[in-house]
Amino acid sequence: MKDWIIACSTITWPRDVPREQMLAEIAQAGYEGAPAGAYLGTPEEVLTLFGRYGLKPGPGYLGADFEKPEQEAAILERAQAMAAFSREIGCTELYVAAGGFESYVTKRGLTRRRISAKVKPEDMMSEAEFRQFAKTLNKVGEITLKEGVRSCFHNHVGSTIETRAEIDKLFSLLDPALVFQGPDIGHLAWAGEDPVQFCRDYADRIISLHLKDINPDVLRRGIEADWGYDEFSDHGIFAELGEGMVDFPAMFEVLKQAGFKGWIIVETDRTTKATPLESAQISRAYLRSIGL
Repeated sequence: MKDWIIACSTITWPRDVPREQMLAEIAQAGYEGAPAGAYLGTPEEVLTLFGRYGLKPGPGYLGADFEKPEQEAAILERAQAMAAFSREIGCTELYVAAGGFESYVTKRGLTRRRISAKVKPEDMMSEAEFRQFAKTLNKVGEITLKEGVRSCFHNHVGSTIETRAEIDKLFSLLDPALVFQGPDIGHLAWAGEDPVQFCRDYADRIISLHLKDINPDVLRRGIEADWGYDEFSDHGIFAELGEGMVDFPAMFEVLKQAGFKGWIIVETDRTTKATPLESAQISRAYLRSIGL
């Protein structure tokens, strides 16, 4: 689809790999773009770097503890800077996501990272925390829109917004004109949710996606063994697209019917393949096989 930008995240590559190599291999694998941020340099430097490999700079990522009132001012300041940067590189979306991986301790005395994929209702934030989260995120959405950039909420296993119940609760408090959906499809599946049904229910608010697949055997074993986030990752929870449990053809049909336009970013956090390039190539080949 001409209005769908198929991109790849650099997260699969180890941090010591030169940025130029990552981008060169993303281009080699057949992607159109990759996420970009101010950590790469000035907007002019980023545009030059990405242009060298024929890639478009894509949405950055603002993760924060939105539920904490004492952090609101700093979050809004970051949002302003990131929105301005996004505008200057020609990107009209920004991912916004919950934090709390280690800092948020539930009523059971466990961190959210520790209870990944095993969240219970009593682990959810309080009503006051949800309202503070939504208040700050609405302000972020307002700030970014003034720069022509739409804030896309991004769910994440191990954070304070992991389950469908938590996402629904948050979105009942958000202004639909200010905050949009930018779901991580793999994290939905890892959390035990149905990505296809999620896309049906939020089709009119989804404007960007992260794609990853999930190994169902690792998911089952991890829940039975009570693994934490890192143990799931160490055992290979992340699969290349088409090699896991997500029904991507059904999901894309839902988005197609809804008139989706925007970034689709492949993001295999940690691959079990020999190299990141091989991982990127497998996922790109799979997307081509289903018409993308």
